[in-house]
Amino acid sequence: MKSNAGPGEEARVRVDLGARSYDILIGPGRIAEAGAQIAQRLPDAQVAIITDETVAGLHLDTLGESLSAAGIKAVPIILPAGERTKSFEHLMQACDAVLDARLERGDAVVALGGGVIGDLTGFVAGIVRRGMHYVQVPTSLLAQVDSSVGGKTGINTGHGKNLVGVFHQPELVLADTDVLDTLSEREFRAGYAEVAKYGLIDRPEFFAWLEDNWREVFSGGAARVEAIATSCQAKADVVAADERESGHRALLNLGHTFGHALEAATGYDSRRLVHGEGVAIGVVLAHEFSARMNHASPDDARRVAEHLRAVGLPTSIHDIDGELPPPDILMEHIAQDKKVKRGKLTFILTRGIGQSFIADDVPQSEVLGFLKEKYTQ
Repeated sequence: MKSNAGPGEEARVRVDLGARSYDILIGPGRIAEAGAQIAQRLPDAQVAIITDETVAGLHLDTLGESLSAAGIKAVPIILPAGERTKSFEHLMQACDAVLDARLERGDAVVALGGGVIGDLTGFVAGIVRRGMHYVQVPTSLLAQVDSSVGGKTGINTGHGKNLVGVFHQPELVLADTDVLDTLSEREFRAGYAEVAKYGLIDRPEFFAWLEDNWREVFSGGAARVEAIATSCQAKADVVAADERESGHRALLNLGHTFGHALEAATGYDSRRLVHGEGVAIGVVLAHEFSARMNHASPDDARRVAEHLRAVGLPTSIHDIDGELPPPDILMEHIAQDKKVKRGKLTFILTRGIGQSFIADDVPQSEVLGFLKEKYTQ
C-alpha cells in the first residue's frame, strides 16, 4: 500500500472544498506548532480553547504555551469528560463562555480533545455570532481519523446521537501522534475501529494491510502515521465529493446505524460501551445483515469479526456488559437515526470487503428479525 507519510513520519492531507479547503497536518509535536500554524492562517485572531478535564491536565499547557509564543491570546473553557457532555446544557455553557470572553466573529474556537469535545466545539463555532472560525486539535485516534474531519458537528438528545447540529468546516486540523501515547489501550482500540472502517468501505487493500500491520499501528511510528493519513485521505475524498451527506458521504456511516442504536440503548454509558466499540460491533452486524440479505458471503463477516476481535474489540452485542433493552426497543433507536428518510430505513450494506453501498428502503421487519436472531445466538 502506498504511504501518505513522509520520511520524517509526518503527513499532510488536503480537504478540497474550494475557498473553504483546509489542511490536516499529521505527525509528532503538532500541538507545539499550533500557535504558529494558527497565526499563519488567522492573523490577529484571539481564541477560546474548549477542552475537558482529562485532556486539560495532559495537553492544555503545551497548547497554551504554543499560542502565547505566537502572540495569540487564549481563554480556556474546561468541560467535564465523557459522552454526556454532548448536551444542550454544556453547549450553552460553552457558548456563554465564548461570549463572556468577548470573542468576535473573526476570532476562533479551538477544540482540544476527542470526538465529544470536537463535535461540541464545532457546533459552538457554527452558531455563536452566526459562525466563527475553529481549529481541531484531536487528541484521540478516533477523533484524528474521523470526527475532526469533514465539518459534522452536534450534540446528543434523549432521542438519539448527534441529532442536533450543523455542518461547519474547520480552518485546520492538527493531528499530533505523540498524544496518542497518553490514551488507554481501550481508547486506542476504539479509534482503530474507525480506521478499519475505511478499508471496509472501499479500500480492500487498506484493510488487508491493516490485517498484516495492525500491531505496528498500535506500537506507533511510521505505520501509525500511515494508517491515520490513509484514513484521513479516504474521508477527505468523500467529503470533497459530498460535503453535506446528500449521497455518497453516507458510506462513511458503515456500521454506525447499528452502533449508534447500541450507544443509545446503553444510555451513552462509556463504562459499558464507547463509540468506537459500538462501531466495531456495528460493522460486523452490517456485514452479517448483508449476508442475511444475500448481498455478501458470510465469510466476509467472519473475516471482519476475526480481525476486530484480534485487536481486542467487541464484535457481538453479547460483548456489551449488562442487559440491553429488547430488540423492538433497539429497533426504535434505529428508526430515529438521521439516515431514515420519510420513515424508510437506509443502511450501509456491503457486497464484500471494501464493497459497501447505500441500501434505501430496507424493510424494518428484516432488521427486527435479524436483531432477534442476534439476541438469541
